[in-house]
Amino acid sequence: MGLLVMILGLVLFPGVHLLTTRRELRASIVKAMGEGAYKIVYSLVSIAGLALIIWGFGHYRAAGMIPVWTPPTAFKHITVALMLPAVILVVASYIRGRIYTTLKHPMLAGVKLWAFAHLLANGDLGSIILFGSFLGWAVYDRISLKYRTDAGAPPIPVGGTTNDLIAIAVGVIAYLALAFAFHPVVIGVPVMGA
Repeated sequence: MGLLVMILGLVLFPGVHLLTTRRELRASIVKAMGEGAYKIVYSLVSIAGLALIIWGFGHYRAAGMIPVWTPPTAFKHITVALMLPAVILVVASYIRGRIYTTLKHPMLAGVKLWAFAHLLANGDLGSIILFGSFLGWAVYDRISLKYRTDAGAPPIPVGGTTNDLIAIAVGVIAYLALAFAFHPVVIGVPVMGA
């Protein structure tokens, strides 16, 4: 049951985010609903999807995961190492500097790195579906950006290397918090756990 709930969440969360890649469809929905109503519905669907993903994945793990393959132990270490730049990239999408101007879309790069890293470390069906879905969405979204007339995101000022240093510092702090507080407490798995 948990796996099905997670999949429903994956239909909603990335699904609503795929809507933003379809600029004409999004514009017609905004025109019909109004900008404010669209943002409220978009946010509610995103939150519901994320909640279903978390709830479903938790129940799937508790009921016994379905093994597909057994990742080598070294892959877990690689995942831990890849997560630091993944978190820094996500932070750099909001604290914009040279990292942002070089990558253009560090949020998507961070999500791709996060998903790929977790695919390396987890060989069960639920993890493959979960992280594979996010990786597929991020790849699709990045490709779609090449064909859009606008990026669809609100403008955030771009600074210089000072912003990069701040993004790196905040990213390291966020990485440590995720690794040693969030992951074991919320996910229930220590970062270097079995």
